[in-house]
Amino acid sequence: MLTILGFAMIATFLVLIMTKKMSPIAALVLIPALFCVAVGQGAQLGDYVIEGVGNLAPTAAMLMFAIVYFGVMIDVGLFDPIVRGILKFCQADPMRIVVGTAVLAAIVSLDGDGSTTFMITVSAMYPLYKRLKMSLVVMTGVAATANGVMNTLPWGGPTARAATALKLDASEIFVPMIPALAMGLLAVFVLAYVLGIRERKRLGMLTLDEALAREPQPEPETVSAGTGAGGEDRLRKGTGASASGTGTGSGTSTGGTENEEADDDEFQGLDPNRPTLRPKLYWFNAGLTAALLTAMIMELMPIPVLFLLGAALALTVNFPHMPDQRARIAAHADNVLNVSGMVFAAAVFTGVLTGTGMVEHMADWVVGAVPEAMGPHMAIVTGLLSLPLTYFMSNDGFYFGVLPVLAEAGAAHGVSPLEIARASLAGQALHMSSPLVPAVYVLVGMAKVEFGDHTRFTVKWAVLTSLVVLAAGVLFGIM
Repeated sequence: MLTILGFAMIATFLVLIMTKKMSPIAALVLIPALFCVAVGQGAQLGDYVIEGVGNLAPTAAMLMFAIVYFGVMIDVGLFDPIVRGILKFCQADPMRIVVGTAVLAAIVSLDGDGSTTFMITVSAMYPLYKRLKMSLVVMTGVAATANGVMNTLPWGGPTARAATALKLDASEIFVPMIPALAMGLLAVFVLAYVLGIRERKRLGMLTLDEALAREPQPEPETVSAGTGAGGEDRLRKGTGASASGTGTGSGTSTGGTENEEADDDEFQGLDPNRPTLRPKLYWFNAGLTAALLTAMIMELMPIPVLFLLGAALALTVNFPHMPDQRARIAAHADNVLNVSGMVFAAAVFTGVLTGTGMVEHMADWVVGAVPEAMGPHMAIVTGLLSLPLTYFMSNDGFYFGVLPVLAEAGAAHGVSPLEIARASLAGQALHMSSPLVPAVYVLVGMAKVEFGDHTRFTVKWAVLTSLVVLAAGVLFGIM
């Protein structure tokens, strides 16, 4: 019964958000609450939610202060050279921009943190997509899939979890997987090229001046340009002002008009005259960011503490006056509230799934449904199961709850735990778009894309990428 209700709860949630019948926050809270009552455990709902919130509170804190930190870095111009460099290379060619998104996301993913990757990637690429009227779900889909492949790095999380759960060495799992993961990353770049060609056919090759002069066109059905507080209206009203703002800064010299708000909100990444720029502090900010990312990789302190200290230091040095600090915090409050609210709402979903025992029963049912004849091929079975299971449950739940059972089943048929562990990494390209991954809310929130639109567009490409990784692993004899 719990198995059926667990799958029903997940299906109900996905249908409601993909058809836009409910917002993700409302669905994450109300659907599990109703199902908790349906299984007769309504009296324990509060305990499940508090436990879920407690587990995700550090993640929420990290995201809150990370958004403030990287928001300040965007304000002061840390990423402006990246934007200018990409724009110069891409020459307003949509194909190059989409490929550049994949490359940038893959490179930044080397720090092992999805939230950081999405903040930097969206900060750099969002102005280009908006100015050229490109599909924003293409940006989020490519970035999420590229990060999912790179998330298998030993310090990214899944590999370390697999090694811990099966008592193996992480390097023995990861190093042989490099060729298969390289094929997965190549698949992402090919996907970016194909999607870029499609965008080029839709928009044509434009110079930046031509793109700014063109009237805004209705975006495809998969795109939600106006999801963030009137985003499309701001784009339509702000196009003219942004052109002058880029050249002269007139869009930012005075405050209070809709045109000026549009320039600041949509195009500040390319406005070389915005008042928040701190060119004299550029190398300080670059050094601070490099030190912060290094400390994250070396695990010198918990990530929430690092971003808390980093945000406080960045605000104090770049904006020493209290009114300026309050203005910067207020400027990013919308993103902070969106993302942190989504994380705490997800805590209700995960708390109920775990507390009621639904996750455990679902995992046992899936493992038990594997035919005995598939025993000698348990590595392939594990790889295939990793797609839906890591999408519908957390990495912790899969690697510590399900993977040991799969490894035992494989061992009974002569399949080594190393092969099982490597195969378990195949689903990570899809996992990064799971509604249970907090970082994805950073991605869609900063890109002003509806989560349902992102899911509908991305899942098919992420599944294809995961299957490429799995097929390459089998072909190369890794699993």
